[in-house]
Amino acid sequence: MRVLFLIPGSSASQLQAFPAVAAVADQLQAQVQVVCPTASAAIWALLPQVTRVLAFGADGDGSFGSGNGPGAGNSLADWSNLLGSVRDPDFQACINLATGRQVNLMLSMTHIPTRIAQDGFGLTERVSPQEGWPNQAMESYLRPLGVSLDAETFRLSLPRPALEQAVAALPPGDGPALLLAPAGGAGDWPEANWRLLPEQVRLQVPGLRVLHTLSDDSPVDRAAQLAAADVVLGSDPTSIELALLSGTPLVALGRRSDTLPARQGVQGIGSSAGLDDLGVAEVLQALGLG
Repeated sequence: MRVLFLIPGSSASQLQAFPAVAAVADQLQAQVQVVCPTASAAIWALLPQVTRVLAFGADGDGSFGSGNGPGAGNSLADWSNLLGSVRDPDFQACINLATGRQVNLMLSMTHIPTRIAQDGFGLTERVSPQEGWPNQAMESYLRPLGVSLDAETFRLSLPRPALEQAVAALPPGDGPALLLAPAGGAGDWPEANWRLLPEQVRLQVPGLRVLHTLSDDSPVDRAAQLAAADVVLGSDPTSIELALLSGTPLVALGRRSDTLPARQGVQGIGSSAGLDDLGVAEVLQALGLG
């Protein structure tokens, strides 16, 4: 069986679909292909169940194009090439997370008998969106295929050499390793707070080791670094998702608790609208040091 996923959005959005894609591949013994924005394609190297990744478009907003608004930069030739790529294999099902006239027109021109989506004239099976943790909310898309989903049990399977390298790169010492993963840019937690927090933690945990997310690293190396840490404090969406998929304890800045798994060691704090008002004392408390 062959199944196609169409997943718009950033690398963080792609990671949220990992448990669902793996469940389809494993439970249906399916060959799975994924269509995603070019900028997000590299992240799928972390999921061996995916047999092929089709990178599509270069729109900065991570969409596949809809109407005349943002993300509508893909040309007719782009859509024709994508149609050829998805018509060539004999797909039995498609799970489509994208919206818009172009993607629905393309899907309606394929021979895929089961096309699952929330809306659009290209679907054959309509699903209702679920609330809560996005990873588990994907289950509604899997039910028409008879696939169940327990996103909480999914963990990334990383190469041993990458994990060993990440452990070897930890700061020396035997204290807990705190990884800081700021998003940077407007709306992030102030830089002064990122600098002050480790000093405050060391007052209670003298042996604390602090590290920062790698820059210009491969998805495998970045995931291994997050998996090697003892706890992650992050506002960067991709780092947050990688920590969740690795099972690393996490304090996620700018995330509501209802968008995270109900797991011991995972906590959301602050507002996605901006973190300027979030104090160091509140973060220390979320880390269990308040």
